[in-house]
Amino acid sequence: MGKILLVIAVFALLVYGGFWLLERRAKKRAALRRPSAPKRDPARRSVAPDDDEDFLRDLERRRRKAAREKDAREADEKKPKRPKPDDSRDPKRPE
Repeated sequence: MGKILLVIAVFALLVYGGFWLLERRAKKRAALRRPSAPKRDPARRSVAPDDDEDFLRDLERRRRKAAREKDAREADEKKPKRPKPDDSRDPKRPE
């Protein structure tokens, strides 16, 4: 029984060592193919949100719309409530 476990352990170590060497070699190859610095396209420059006029215009438009909606809600809350008509009697029937 001990010999079988020893053979399995040696086999497992050989397989592990083989995969470790393959992985190490793959990492070295990838490092050699990788360019030193990524090339940037000067035409595609990202713009910060605070420098983007369209973003700022849309932001201001949304802020104004939210303020108008808030004012409209507050005005509706301040209006006096009309009493609801009494639904218990039918206006079409004479009493």
